[in-house]
Amino acid sequence: MGDGVVAKASLLVLFPVAAAVIGATLAAWRPPGAKTTGAIQHFAAGVVFAAVAGEVLPDIRDQSLVPVVAGFSIGVIVLLVLRRFAERAEQAAKEGPTLPIALLVTIGIDLLIDGLLVGIGVTLGASQGRVLTIALTLEVLFLALAMSAGLTKAGEPRFRAAAIPSLLSLSVAVGAIGGAALLAGAPADLLAGVLAFGAAALLYLVTEELLVEAHEGPETPLLTAMFFVGFIALFALEGAI
Repeated sequence: MGDGVVAKASLLVLFPVAAAVIGATLAAWRPPGAKTTGAIQHFAAGVVFAAVAGEVLPDIRDQSLVPVVAGFSIGVIVLLVLRRFAERAEQAAKEGPTLPIALLVTIGIDLLIDGLLVGIGVTLGASQGRVLTIALTLEVLFLALAMSAGLTKAGEPRFRAAAIPSLLSLSVAVGAIGGAALLAGAPADLLAGVLAFGAAALLYLVTEELLVEAHEGPETPLLTAMFFVGFIALFALEGAI
């Protein structure tokens, strides 16, 4: 069973990795405009929120309370620490012309967690794995776009600006395959705790990253509507698969 789960995770994780490579390459040579970026952010936020509401929360609702609360709390703490570290890394990057290694390490850890969610989804079932992969593919796509565009703006050569996010996306593969291998056949309480950790990560992604950054750009009714388009699109897809 473990080998089958790992094989499925290895297949699914190809999608977010490919999205990162494509997004980073496009942004290095043709950075997206503010409205396009805002539309992607709103749409991705809606998709991720639908994944949490439709796939993650129902799976932990009937589990033991202690591992769920513990996993969720640990997730919140880890993400807040990562945010603090990322803020310091971003400030250091602004003060010097060198490549922001600390910031890239933080992003790599974030992608590792994203990959872990794909691995968790595969252990829960084919439907959950596919839905979480779709949601995280959009998130990784946006992250690669933003990172590549930022590196290009900072003066990095285009090839390097595309290569760095592409290589970092391999963290998603490590998290997905490693998570699937470690969690296949794991006790229900452990799965519930890890899934609650993932729920915290996804909620943080929507509320503190995607939507916050989206609201820093131009605001129009159409861009706002993209959040709801993303939500209902994944909701409809969940019913289809």
